[in-house]
Amino acid sequence: MIEITNIQIRHTKVESSRLKAIASILIDDCFAVHDIKIIEGTEGLFIAMPSKKAPNGNFNDIVHPINSETRELLSNAILNAYNESIKNN
Repeated sequence: MIEITNIQIRHTKVESSRLKAIASILIDDCFAVHDIKIIEGTEGLFIAMPSKKAPNGNFNDIVHPINSETRELLSNAILNAYNESIKNN
């Protein structure tokens, strides 16, 4: 299993926006993933992996977890770090 060794949270400044913050993570002290969005949805916060816009207008993830266990691990770690950063501000 992977280990997330560092998480950095950058809060957005637009209060009316659903985008609450941008996260960067370091995996196993050797692989970085930037621009993970933390978004306020109708059922609470969720993360959106970095993506790029395709010529047809759809967005495709640049990196993403392959299985639900890894997605849950990433989501929980990032959202916990986000919640801690709010407490410390």
